[in-house]
Amino acid sequence: MHTLLVFLSVLLINLACGRSDLGQVNTKPPSHEDFDVLLKKYVSNDGKVDYKGFIKGKAALEKYLETLSQNPPDRSRWSQEEQLAYWINAYNAFTIKLIIDHYPLKSIRDIKPKVPVPLFNTVWHIEFFEIGGKPASLDEIEHKILRKEFEEPRIHFAINCASFSCPVLSNEAFVPEKIEQQLERAAILFINDPQRNKINPDRVEISQIFSWFKEDFTRKGDIIDYLNRYSKVKINKKARVSHLPYDWSLNE
Repeated sequence: MHTLLVFLSVLLINLACGRSDLGQVNTKPPSHEDFDVLLKKYVSNDGKVDYKGFIKGKAALEKYLETLSQNPPDRSRWSQEEQLAYWINAYNAFTIKLIIDHYPLKSIRDIKPKVPVPLFNTVWHIEFFEIGGKPASLDEIEHKILRKEFEEPRIHFAINCASFSCPVLSNEAFVPEKIEQQLERAAILFINDPQRNKINPDRVEISQIFSWFKEDFTRKGDIIDYLNRYSKVKINKKARVSHLPYDWSLNE
């Protein structure tokens, strides 16, 4: 039942997913160095997040978030790499902010909207921050910007939902100069992570992410074709495919 509800929720998101008007003209890409410092300090190499540490460093995080809020992308002037780095970092940094504002908690899904909301409205729909003076949510960044504007499936391995089954949170900020290498590394790391995907030549048990966002991964072939781009184990074309349960417990 839980899997069905998640599937229906994602399906409705995909059907209703328009474009976002978040952005602003005449802005310049901000530095992500301050966020990089925080990530290196409070995120381990295997993606465990020290939320208590982030609480101590809250002032620095909020300063960085304010910089993001005041300098949204100018789509006509910023490069694709600059925009992509901005939105991935924004998603991850605002997610950390959301968690530490409600800490302690066992799961991000324990955070509920404070006002009555429509069916399938979740923590990801809460407009708890602003971009260029406009209320914004994590859902808008993910579905109306990252998925809609870039057609880059590797974003699913770069954004982190503060949960164990999510791709691990990188302990470095994404930057335009090396975002291609960072996305490639994130894809290789996630697909070959035995805690999140179990891959054998004739049978694969993979993350629900590959089910929820199947269309993102199968534009140029089937799901096995996509996995084989990054998997260290060669998967047979007729391999049996199933999906692992998703663990929403906090990634600390």
